Amino acid sequence: MANPSENLIKLCRAAVDAERKATAEPYTREGWAPWLEAAGTFQAAVTAEAAETGEDRSKLEQAAKKVVLHP
Repeated sequence: MANPSENLIKLCRAAVDAERKATAEPYTREGWAPWLEAAGTFQAAVTAEAAETGEDRSKLEQAAKKVVLHP
């Protein structure tokens, strides 16, 4: 199993928190912008960490999400 860094877990948690806030209200572009930005930041970090460590990108993403969503 992949081993995500603390930074990756932190970015995943930020994206999940932003998603919860965005989806708790009716859709607006401005309301969803923080979620989309946080998700993009997380995805870029997953790609960079996978390239740096040589781990499978999808497994690294899944491992980070598992830590955040299923502690």
